[in-house]
Amino acid sequence: MRIAFLTAPEGVEQVELTEPWQAAKDAGHEPVLVSTQSGEIQAFNHLDKADTFPVDEVVGETSADSFGGLVLPGGVANPDFLRTDEKAVAFVKDFFTQGRPVAAICHAPWTLVEADVVRGRVLTSWPSLATDLRNAGATWVDEQVKVCDHGPNRLITSRKPDDLKAFCETYLAEFAKTG
Repeated sequence: MRIAFLTAPEGVEQVELTEPWQAAKDAGHEPVLVSTQSGEIQAFNHLDKADTFPVDEVVGETSADSFGGLVLPGGVANPDFLRTDEKAVAFVKDFFTQGRPVAAICHAPWTLVEADVVRGRVLTSWPSLATDLRNAGATWVDEQVKVCDHGPNRLITSRKPDDLKAFCETYLAEFAKTG
């Protein structure tokens, strides 16, 4: 399965990109780094610059049609940049419209709020997003990982880097059900 990993040009929490990416590779999938600009993205370890990673495809030049699922890594700045980019928001929303699975960790659900795809859904996130998610019509829960199938697709969410092991295991299992 080709799995899109959508990030902004800078601000993604490195471990929230690299661990799910490696888990996808280890499971025999093809992870594809999608961003709003070509070139490289700048990852972060919290507030400190970390490594850079090459962009494989650019939003607006690719579509949800060519992927089996979508992973949205967090980082505070990453989803904040993504939710201001119309093409990125449309790309995310298209996965929901097509019924393809989406996995989001930490602050990544901010992009889901902007795409207006959380209404009636149950999900978790970094705790500071709870009010935003509730205001967007979601039910927020404080759980390590949450799978919601009350909608057009499977939505897998986790709270923070400490949840990555459970997040990776769960998103891969859920993506396999649809692939």
